[in-house]
Amino acid sequence: MSTSRTRLSGIRKVMAASAIGHFVEWFDFAVYAYAAPVIAAQFFPDFDATAALLSTFAVYAVGFIARPVGAFLLGALGDRYGRKRVLAAIILLMGVSTTLIGLLPTYAVIGVAAPLLLVAFRILQGLSAAGETIGSNSFVAEHSPTANRGRNVGIVYTASNLPPVIAALLVLGLTTTLAPEAYEAWGWRVPFLLGAPLAIVGLYIRTRVDESPAFIEMRETKKVEKAPIRTVFAEHWRSMLFVFSMAAVASLGYYSLTGYFYSYMTVTIGLPSEAALISNSIALLITFVMVPVAAAISDRIGRRRMLLIAIAFSAIVALPAYMLVGLGTLGAAIAAQGLLGLALGLVFGPAGPAYVEMFPARVRYTGASISYNLAFTIFGGTAPLLATALIGWTGANIAPAWYIVAVTVLAFIVLVRMPETNRLSMSADAGEKTRV
Repeated sequence: MSTSRTRLSGIRKVMAASAIGHFVEWFDFAVYAYAAPVIAAQFFPDFDATAALLSTFAVYAVGFIARPVGAFLLGALGDRYGRKRVLAAIILLMGVSTTLIGLLPTYAVIGVAAPLLLVAFRILQGLSAAGETIGSNSFVAEHSPTANRGRNVGIVYTASNLPPVIAALLVLGLTTTLAPEAYEAWGWRVPFLLGAPLAIVGLYIRTRVDESPAFIEMRETKKVEKAPIRTVFAEHWRSMLFVFSMAAVASLGYYSLTGYFYSYMTVTIGLPSEAALISNSIALLITFVMVPVAAAISDRIGRRRMLLIAIAFSAIVALPAYMLVGLGTLGAAIAAQGLLGLALGLVFGPAGPAYVEMFPARVRYTGASISYNLAFTIFGGTAPLLATALIGWTGANIAPAWYIVAVTVLAFIVLVRMPETNRLSMSADAGEKTRV
């Protein structure tokens, strides 16, 4: 009984350490999205309103361009030197880069250096974020028993859905309590400055948990992969394609909802800022609840089956959701984003554990990080920019929905051939005979 309790306590510590990293990563990205209209005016004042917003979203995308570089670097380091060390370094870099954005002087103070430094700090954010999700998911999965591995990863993974809600409510509180001049002058900086204490707490927790059992086993048996990047491309490229497809749907859905919809509702549809923040928060709370539920279901019926159901549902609801939000009312916005939030939660649930189950332990961090971050760069980082551009090119407010449908349908076609992974072992020796 004592051993069982000790093991349960250890898993809980691992989950807490991983969850706070997820929270900090997604909080950092969410506050930038919600502050986009103000950042556009503060750092790109010589542009007209649309061009400034596009420039701001372009800088938003820059953080994602750095993610593949970070994935190659941090993934390989995680497979060679351990999950724990890399995850501690990641959360520290996240906090520093976000805090620096909050302290950055505007264009009016330092001129062109302001947007250039903004780009530099976004690159640092992207580098750190590249290793967080896969590192944390691997860490939890490798500590968890097989029967409830998906549920444990899902509980941690869903922590990524709380930061946009907290960020939205924080922005809502600031915009309603501060005069517009005060919010534009300094209020928008407050959420960014919170990155420092969050990172400190996360770093403390992460230094007090044990290393992953799978990595300890590899180190003790001298099976640590010396060239994980070369190995994963040579031997596990099909697994990388499956993870890329899952992440394409997840990233497009997530960043359309958190990185774009607020600006879409306020700028394109003309919904009041308060209504946009409230409806967006409700949608993300739906996602927050659904992720661990869908993950637990995938422990029983399989990751593949749950993913195919979720992706099909995502394709079906995209167009109706965009049509609904176009009505321009709070009720329609809540209903529309609720559908998108539900679809997102159904995808995130099985995808979280499936990302890391697709690879053996010796190349798990590398293979999953590279394919996951490539998808997030291509589909997530460009979601706000491309959605804004699609509306401009076509003149149709629902044009982004057709893009979502196209991506989800293609992913569905690929994932039909995905092998089942929910019963595979996470140990160092597992997975070598289950290549796809």
